[in-house]
Amino acid sequence: MARTAELIIDGKSYTFPIVEGTENEIGIDISDLRDKTGAITLDFGYKNTGATKSAITFLDGDLGILRYRGYSIEELAEKSTFLEVAYLLIFGELPQTDHLEKFTSDIKNHTMVHEDVKKILDGFPSSSHPMGVLASLFCAQTAFYPESLDPNRSAEGVYLSIVRSLAKMPTFAAWAHKNAVGHPVNYPDNSLNYSARFLKMMFGLPAENYEVDPVVADALDKLLILHADHEQNCSTSTVRIVGSSKASIYSSIAAGINALWGPLHGGANQEVITMLEAIKQDGGDVEKWINKAKDKNSGFRLMGFGHRVYKNFDPRAKIIKKAADDVLGKLGVHDPVLDIAMKLEEIALRDPYFIERKLYPNVDFYSGIIYRALGIPVDMFTVMFAIGRLPGWIAQWKELRENKEPIGRPRQIYTGQKEREYIPLTKR
Repeated sequence: MARTAELIIDGKSYTFPIVEGTENEIGIDISDLRDKTGAITLDFGYKNTGATKSAITFLDGDLGILRYRGYSIEELAEKSTFLEVAYLLIFGELPQTDHLEKFTSDIKNHTMVHEDVKKILDGFPSSSHPMGVLASLFCAQTAFYPESLDPNRSAEGVYLSIVRSLAKMPTFAAWAHKNAVGHPVNYPDNSLNYSARFLKMMFGLPAENYEVDPVVADALDKLLILHADHEQNCSTSTVRIVGSSKASIYSSIAAGINALWGPLHGGANQEVITMLEAIKQDGGDVEKWINKAKDKNSGFRLMGFGHRVYKNFDPRAKIIKKAADDVLGKLGVHDPVLDIAMKLEEIALRDPYFIERKLYPNVDFYSGIIYRALGIPVDMFTVMFAIGRLPGWIAQWKELRENKEPIGRPRQIYTGQKEREYIPLTKR
């Protein structure tokens, strides 16, 4: 017998079907609530509202579980590559060797961008935030590929847009950095893999032979995997709601980039470094700041510890901690800010106050450390996040399209003035 939920309004009963996911998640289908009752639900921030069914990512914050298409994040980070994970997220299954080779080759064939893009880039002052530059260059692809605007585009055409998106994102990201530092841009070196190619564009100069450290490239690849998707968060939901209007993949993802830009979403690892810098400027007394974090009246909060979703240890943090240790060990970086980070980590992992409250270092803490060690500027941290999240955004946009989901149209409870008579300006 189908399960139902009962809602009583003014003594009248209404029933709604209960929907159960493959991981036993329970949802009440209120799609016809307004038609049946004239009422709507009020859920600030959509914290308790499911706007879609999705087969892409499963997240259980209480148990510390994150899976892409059923595969644990731990196993994917250990055994897979970023492009293989991108293929999995977008197309639903791990690729066969020939499929991955074609996918990788197709991406390499589209890493170059139209030379006129450089004219757009030149229009940005060097003071422009790289995220603003990235979002603008990405959205501009609708002008270079106007066929992407066709809402009825063929499967082959959609595949081409997907490949172009993955291919050009690192180029745009590296160019956004070069614009910020006033350096000439680098073109992609397709003899390198995805992560190494980006690092060479980011740090190399056109006249030099920049060698990418494989340990660094591997750490970046893992970071991108860990950020590739995270269920229905702010930026992902933005991509879906913009895509629901049948907007192109480029404009939908540009909207996601802008949503990610907000400090409450993509800026957490940037805030980690800002906090560490403040502790350093104060003299570097870690114990003092630990005590401030324990004092609820101090107003200070340790950034990069705990997570609003994970009530247990962030599964991604366990993986990236090792990558951080590998990078710091390989590069031999001596940085007082990173020394402070290591002291904070050591104390938080053994202090009962943090253990009881499950305030463990999260992925933002370790990714901030890695980016700092690599010499990536703080303004580029969210750009790095966007590169990693791109496959998830694409997968979500593609799933929405294939499921023929309706245009997003949230409701509201109006709290403004009732109807009023207009008063002419001369009589006010």
